[in-house]
Amino acid sequence: MSDVSNTADRPVAVVTGASRGLGFLLARELARQGHDLVVCARSTEGIARAGAELRREGVTVSTVAADVSVRAEAEAVVARAVADFNRLDVLVTNAGIIQVGPVSAMTVDDFAMAMGTMYWGVAYPVLAAVPVMRRVGDGRIVAVTSLGGKVPAPHLLPYVAAKHAAVGFSEGLCVELAKYGISVTTAVPGLMRTGSPDNALFKGNRTAEHAWFTIADSLPFVTMDAERAARAIVRAGLRGQAEIILTPAAKVAVRAHGLLPGLTTRALSLVDRMLPRNENATAQPGRAVASRSAWFRWITTLTRQAAARWHEVDDRTVADGRPASASRAAPAQTRNSL
Repeated sequence: MSDVSNTADRPVAVVTGASRGLGFLLARELARQGHDLVVCARSTEGIARAGAELRREGVTVSTVAADVSVRAEAEAVVARAVADFNRLDVLVTNAGIIQVGPVSAMTVDDFAMAMGTMYWGVAYPVLAAVPVMRRVGDGRIVAVTSLGGKVPAPHLLPYVAAKHAAVGFSEGLCVELAKYGISVTTAVPGLMRTGSPDNALFKGNRTAEHAWFTIADSLPFVTMDAERAARAIVRAGLRGQAEIILTPAAKVAVRAHGLLPGLTTRALSLVDRMLPRNENATAQPGRAVASRSAWFRWITTLTRQAAARWHEVDDRTVADGRPASASRAAPAQTRNSL
């Protein structure tokens, strides 16, 4: 959907995974910084709802239902910016999926899904955007990765592997694209209160896995408010900063692992031994396995509030990780090269 009314020289940003959570907040912050937007997500209803809310910021917004793990669809999102606005100044790659459980419960398909969304879902739109930015000799790319892309968190191996790949891709781009006037920012959030456990996929002892993950996501002195994270990421990206690591705990973890990888790996192995060991390979979304106990609801209040505010409750995801309603028609494929 597009509401384009030629806005002349206003900069244009593309944000993937923008229907909910951090992606929505990144798009909103870019709008507040004066950018018109092209936003995408797999859920048709979810991205339409987000687009309507973003238009309240007084900017022009084009919405696209697309799966950026599919090359043609990712390229079509970038093409929409060129078609609707005839420019592309900022690309933020944020689409993601979280699978929680022991590696013994994971399948090859879980790793393929994670790599598709969080590696190819970065690479495809970036490789489509670079030629557009090169033509004008300017541009900003922000790859939203994760602390899991720097430090091997247990019971998140598909996520960790894909995020490691995204970090390497983003850092390599930063080195190679500088000569073209294009900056690349690797954003490395630590734990944030976005409400994402509702839409994460859980395996093994699903209720127990959901419990530890959601409690960790709710701790006020360890996690970061998602709005503040979005402001910091956008600020770093527009400045052309090479990397931003969010939360003091994440900064300490990254530095410790860089200096003493053997020690941190052993410490995380001890953490792994304390986590559930059930090998059930059936995945279910967080909302289906969440504990209903009063103590759990109390201790996870911050996460539940974030889920309600940032559309995590409304954007329903089915058990295989794909939204119940999404555009599956692949646009005509285009070919771009660096």
